[in-house]
Amino acid sequence: MNMMFLQELFNNITQRDALLRRRQPETLTPDHRQLVKACQALLESDGEASSIALASRALAIYQRLSDAEKSSFFARLSADFAAEPGPIDAAYASYHEARDNDSLQRLFEACEPRRQELFRRLNLASDGTFELVKMREDLLRLLREQPELAAIDDDFGHLFGSWFNRGFLMLKRIDWNTPASILEKIIRYEAVHEIQDWNDLRRRLDARDRRCFAFFHPAIGDEPLIFVEVALHKGLPSRIQPILSGEVSGEMSGEKPGNKKGLNDPDDADTAAFFGISNCQTGLRGISFGNFLIKQVVQELSQELPQLKYFVTLSPVPGFAQWLQAQRDDEQLPQPLRQTLKALEKPAWHQDKAHEEQLKAAIRPLAARYLVDEKNSHGLPLNPVARFHLGNGAELHRINWLGDTSVKGFQQGAGLMVNYLYVLDDIEHNHENYTAKATVACSNEVRDLARRARKLAKGETTK
Repeated sequence: MNMMFLQELFNNITQRDALLRRRQPETLTPDHRQLVKACQALLESDGEASSIALASRALAIYQRLSDAEKSSFFARLSADFAAEPGPIDAAYASYHEARDNDSLQRLFEACEPRRQELFRRLNLASDGTFELVKMREDLLRLLREQPELAAIDDDFGHLFGSWFNRGFLMLKRIDWNTPASILEKIIRYEAVHEIQDWNDLRRRLDARDRRCFAFFHPAIGDEPLIFVEVALHKGLPSRIQPILSGEVSGEMSGEKPGNKKGLNDPDDADTAAFFGISNCQTGLRGISFGNFLIKQVVQELSQELPQLKYFVTLSPVPGFAQWLQAQRDDEQLPQPLRQTLKALEKPAWHQDKAHEEQLKAAIRPLAARYLVDEKNSHGLPLNPVARFHLGNGAELHRINWLGDTSVKGFQQGAGLMVNYLYVLDDIEHNHENYTAKATVACSNEVRDLARRARKLAKGETTK
């Protein structure tokens, strides 16, 4: 009861301070120097109640800064709130002589930038955590032009990695009965397949064969961190348009591809298809949520629907169309292959059956080569979606021709979509091989397609 009373008291102090500031006329726009002074006062504060009020005041000043003043503030953070060389040298000399835990601890403390303690104290304010997430979002925009601010981003990353670790995350199912304030955010944050309107959202949430789960954090209330949309399916899906329109297809089970209405009974499903994973907070970029989310959703669905056999994604291939353009212009490729790829320049090429079959025979193998063989400067797959799912322990299972026939689907992936299969018994093994050796776990079908692409590149026959 005493702790509850103190917490309520601190919250009331913060709320009263914020109310007083709102009532005061704000005739002048603050500058970064006022904020730096407020931050210095916060670091010098000893009392918890006064620190909460000072943190609230400092964050309120930051919110009113112009973009230019925010840039100046970050520059001051970099220069004036770094670790001090003198104390570091003294602490290192002490450790070098004593080599004990006490001197090591003092060295750690000396090496920590003052910014980190500042961020911890700013986090005392009501909504302080979310305000710091938005502050980092501003910083990420500035980093493109001011890479010298990277050390501040490292400090944010260090603290956020602790504040947003798996132990603090809360998994919640999102459905049509979820509060409208959260549903509005789901519409706004959807990053893979745009939600057109409330009817579109209802199709994705209210049908019996749909599920949606999101991670939340207790410090930022009803702001989702990341969410995943799931379609319950009979067989592995190969096309996104039937899913988005509320229909499904049954290619894997032997049916001819064709549309039918969504499953009336979720107990008929043997597959859970993850068709959209959206990170909601730009300020939390680089903080890993997706791997935890998928694994926990798999556990939730397995308990609800124990008959499910397959957990698979239906994923886009961003960047593939651009890579394919480069291949089309590569004079080292055999002329017949380049000539085939030139058919992509024709409008609605996928509706021309003669050209479509030729392109399918060339593009699917090239997509396998792109996903399996093409690497970035770190020796990892060039495609970001592949890096995400392979790093989680999934298998690159199938490349689906004309899986996404939307304008965006053609622009980013030449109409292709990919199934990444999560086999529960293989996840850890695949993850370890990927982490240690950058091994791309893939099905025999994809492996054969990649082999065919290597032959095509040499002008050899693939029959």
